[in-house]
Amino acid sequence: MLRFLAIRILQAIPVLFVMSVITFIIIQAPPGDYGDYVRNMAILQGNASIEAAETAAQIYRETHGLNDPMVVQYFRWISGMVLRGDFGHSYLYNKPVAEVVAQRLPATIALALTCHILATLIGVSFGIIAATKQYSWIDTVLSFISFLGMTVPRFLLALIIIYILAFKLNVQELGSFYSSRYGGQDFWLGWFDFNWAKLWNLIEHVWPVILIATFGGLAYNMRVMRANLLDTLNSQYVETARAKGLSEGAVVMRHAVPNALHPLVAYQGVVLPYMLTGEIEVAIVFGLATVGPAIVASMGIGDVYVTATLLLVLGATLIVGNIIADLLLVALDPRIRVGND
Repeated sequence: MLRFLAIRILQAIPVLFVMSVITFIIIQAPPGDYGDYVRNMAILQGNASIEAAETAAQIYRETHGLNDPMVVQYFRWISGMVLRGDFGHSYLYNKPVAEVVAQRLPATIALALTCHILATLIGVSFGIIAATKQYSWIDTVLSFISFLGMTVPRFLLALIIIYILAFKLNVQELGSFYSSRYGGQDFWLGWFDFNWAKLWNLIEHVWPVILIATFGGLAYNMRVMRANLLDTLNSQYVETARAKGLSEGAVVMRHAVPNALHPLVAYQGVVLPYMLTGEIEVAIVFGLATVGPAIVASMGIGDVYVTATLLLVLGATLIVGNIIADLLLVALDPRIRVGND
């Protein structure tokens, strides 16, 4: 197992390198850079003349290396990351990119993992119930829920919930993790001095994000689990277990469900970035201080290093998710475990 894990980690290194190159090229492809943003702000907010604003933009580009060729900028970024752990400096936030990531990524992962766990538990449970109650009204209702979860856009659900909360229920302080008395947007501030009141306040602010992202995730889990379990229940070994006199519950939970879980476990390799993007969509609508709004804001003004680093992190979650899925499959299926020993 350790050898298998080491090989997978070594295989991930060239993938991450290629991913970083492609990401950086795509980000740099559109015309313009942060110097254009400096020029526009000098004109709009500083009342500078066009010539003075352009001069300020050129000075900024020269000072921060924005006039260097793309290859030079890329190797400056990647070498700093690999050799010094330096992800570059954010023009927008005026701080190291590592600080921006450290402030926003943990909250994003915490929300995504919460949504993922809930979507998996609820979706698999619904799938088992729907398969064992095939063609009943329960199966019809659960299938309809799954259909809605897979077809209704998450940003649309977020807009509907915001409208209801803000205009119908007059809920205040939307777009923050806590109320102002508990720290507002800082996700981790409330955990340094933990109490149940702060936890409840956090839940009151983030439940729409969790609800919407979970709703989209459980739909897929339920449909896959239902289809796989229906196929498994018709297998010969399941019929043999029934013939031995085992109860239907034991046949389903001990023999059918573990084998029906294999495709879902493999799906975990891509579900983490899927849940991250699902959380990102909703977080952008709600304006939470997570990765999503930072990516959108940095892309809009040419803050290259923030965008590249966050997109690379999201890509790395796909690799990590696939490794975790492989390990879970090995733990679940003894035949795979024997093949890797």
